Amino acid sequence: MIENVILGILSLQPLTGYDLKKVFMDSTLLYWSGNNNEIYRTLLALHRRGLLSCEVQYQESRPPRKVYALTEAGETALAEWVKAGAEEPQLRHSLLARLAWADALQNDELDHVLMEAEDDAKNRLLLCQVQQRAAPYLNPQKARTERERQLWEGIWDYWLDFYKHEVDWLARLRAGLKADQDGKEHTAEG
Repeated sequence: MIENVILGILSLQPLTGYDLKKVFMDSTLLYWSGNNNEIYRTLLALHRRGLLSCEVQYQESRPPRKVYALTEAGETALAEWVKAGAEEPQLRHSLLARLAWADALQNDELDHVLMEAEDDAKNRLLLCQVQQRAAPYLNPQKARTERERQLWEGIWDYWLDFYKHEVDWLARLRAGLKADQDGKEHTAEG
């Protein structure tokens, strides 16, 4: 998938590998856990396949910059990927896997795990809100067409709703566990 996302980013403007790395690092929407080598290897592979052009720009007292741009073949490949059928969503969520065995924890330990997860989700929501306003890429205010603006806005709405749901779900889970714990303590006292 990183190949296609790189093609998409380069459809907006030519960039260096370093610029691409910054786009991935600075974006909630385009986050990629791959390392620099993966980005550079992918750029080289896309260039070899004729999907990207590469212009070497020489700089005084600095190493030359390789600026990659989408070729016509790259535009075609990007369009084919966009038209492809829906892929199965990746449903890996380490917190959910850990919660499956969290009954082994003491009440305060479990609450701490859930509280940290809730705080993390709140931070991700906040970061997403900040990035939505300041994003250099996929910023609806910088869209080239009205339809692109609507699509980019829809993507941001999806992620904002995702994090809001996660925060709400964790708060409800914590409250339900707390109420159950308080009820058991009250029953034991009575």
